[in-house]
Amino acid sequence: MSSDRPGWPADVVPGDDEGPEPRTTGPENPATTQSAASDGAVSSAAAASARGRHGRRKQKKKGSLLKELPVLLVIAFVLALLVKTFLVQAFFIPSGSMERTLHGCPGCTGDRVLVNKVPYWFGSPQPGDIVVFKGPDTWAPEVTVTPPSNWFSGALLWLGRAVGVAPPSEDDFVKRVIATGGQTVQCCDPDGRVTVDGKPLHEPYIYQDNHQAFGPVTVPQGRLWVMGDHRADSADSRYHISDRYSGTVAVSDVIGKAAVIVWPLNRFRILHAPDIQGTAAAAASPYAVGLVGALPVTWWWRRRRWRESGNDPENEESSRDPAIPAFPV
Repeated sequence: MSSDRPGWPADVVPGDDEGPEPRTTGPENPATTQSAASDGAVSSAAAASARGRHGRRKQKKKGSLLKELPVLLVIAFVLALLVKTFLVQAFFIPSGSMERTLHGCPGCTGDRVLVNKVPYWFGSPQPGDIVVFKGPDTWAPEVTVTPPSNWFSGALLWLGRAVGVAPPSEDDFVKRVIATGGQTVQCCDPDGRVTVDGKPLHEPYIYQDNHQAFGPVTVPQGRLWVMGDHRADSADSRYHISDRYSGTVAVSDVIGKAAVIVWPLNRFRILHAPDIQGTAAAAASPYAVGLVGALPVTWWWRRRRWRESGNDPENEESSRDPAIPAFPV
């Protein structure tokens, strides 16, 4: 039977189970093959170009980092210098003159302390403060430091002192403030205690006191009398009492206040300044007097406001309705 439908082979009848044989794909179009090859070549070229750009960017970043490194080092150096000059500085404790508050004795791990410079921006050291200062030219060094042989070792020494891992300068000292300008200091009272203006000091930190007699010495204005906590092993103001400064040091030579022990970690702690002269109550007394004096003024002001508003407590009885009984509050 032949099919009368166009497009069907003559031997195929519509509705038979078997349809026309699938047509096999003929040979590939040369133009299509050439286009695919061209696309592949373009993709390979693009990938190579991308790799080249990535390599150039990486090389550029590496080159720019090498160029920026000196600038970053200079900025870091300037910041470290500013912090060291105005804010905080680390110090290595090389001697035992402040035992046992600060370790620096032979055979033990020397403490590293942070010295805070901010408290003395607008104020002066107070009795009981532990201070680091530049010693007068009449004070012999407590430690001997070999001077650097070249600029590089000098820079390393400066950096080590900045972070507190190198010995301090020979003219750097750490002591405790005992008396300030205008006060008279002396030793000793019948109980072997140091006195300031005739009053004995409360010094719970003393280690091995030798009760060395000295004074009386009146501290000039702008200067300090300082002593080590290890009284038997501290070349402090007592040992320089015969110099032209009477053993005192200038307030302007104070570097800062020792605030905290940062190394070794097992000794980490904040350093407190005890009230050795018992002046805390005296310092607070003006504020107490001011508070007491302010009470009558405050009471008068409140009475005046009450009267203006018509709520004066003294007129409360006259303004109360007599029909309402009064009860105590």
